[in-house]
Amino acid sequence: MDIQDQVVIVTGAGTGVGAAAAKRLAGGGARVIVNYSRSRDDAEETAAACREAGGEAAAVQGDVASEEDCRRLAEEAVSRWGRIDGLINNAGTTVFRGGDDFDALTAEDFQHVYAVNVVGAFQMTRAVAPRMKEQGRGSIVNTSSIAGVMGIGSSIAYAASKGALNTMTLSLARALAPEIRVNTVAPGFITGRWWREKMGDGYDAMVANAAAGTPLKRAGTPEDMAAAAVWLLTGDVNITGEILISDAGLHLGGAPLIAR
Repeated sequence: MDIQDQVVIVTGAGTGVGAAAAKRLAGGGARVIVNYSRSRDDAEETAAACREAGGEAAAVQGDVASEEDCRRLAEEAVSRWGRIDGLINNAGTTVFRGGDDFDALTAEDFQHVYAVNVVGAFQMTRAVAPRMKEQGRGSIVNTSSIAGVMGIGSSIAYAASKGALNTMTLSLARALAPEIRVNTVAPGFITGRWWREKMGDGYDAMVANAAAGTPLKRAGTPEDMAAAAVWLLTGDVNITGEILISDAGLHLGGAPLIAR
C-alpha cells in the first residue's frame, strides 16, 4: 500500500516503538495522529519530527483505557483528514512483579494492565473499524511481545495480557475481513530510553546479556520494531491474522541447531 497521504493513528507514539513507527510512516508521506497519554512534550517532539520527515502530524492526548478517548482519537483523524487508513495499537503498560511472587501481584495489577494492553487495543479497533469498513479498506497492527508467546517478561500479568492480545488478533482478523487486515508484531528485548531509565548504570550490561541470549546476537531497537509494524500495516495485502515475532531468534531457545 502506498502510504502517501494515508491517515494512520499510532497510540503510545510519544517515545520508543510508537515514535519510531510514526516517523517512519511520515517519511513515506503519511498523515499521522501521534497519540500520547502523559508524555506531551515527547509527543510534540515526535509530531515535529514527522513533519520534518515529510508527512503531516498532530499530537493528540488520549488514554486508550477510556472508550471515550478512543472514539475521540478516531474522530480527530477524520475531522483533520477525512479518513482513517491505518491503526497501530502500540500503547502498553506493565507492572514489575517477580514471576514467583504471587502475593505481590494483585487483581488491580491485572485489571490495569489488561485495561490498556487488551481492552484499549479492542476499543481503538472498534473506534476505527466503521470508517475503514465504509472506505472498503483498512489495516491494523497490534504491538504485542515475545512475553505473550513464551510466558516471560516483567510480570505474569503482562505476559498474560500479551497472550490475550495475540489471540484477539486472530479473532479480529476473522471478524473484520475482508475489508480490514489485522496483524501483530511481537518484539523481544528492545533497547531505548525506557530501559535505560529503569536500569541506570546497569543498562549496557543488560543490553549485552539480552543480545548474547539470542541466536542473532543482537538486541532489537525501536526502529527494528517500527519497520516490522509498518511493513505489516502497509505491505502484503494477502496477510492477516499473523503474529510476527521479531526477537533475534530468542523464541527458538538454546543454541542454533546448526553450528557455524
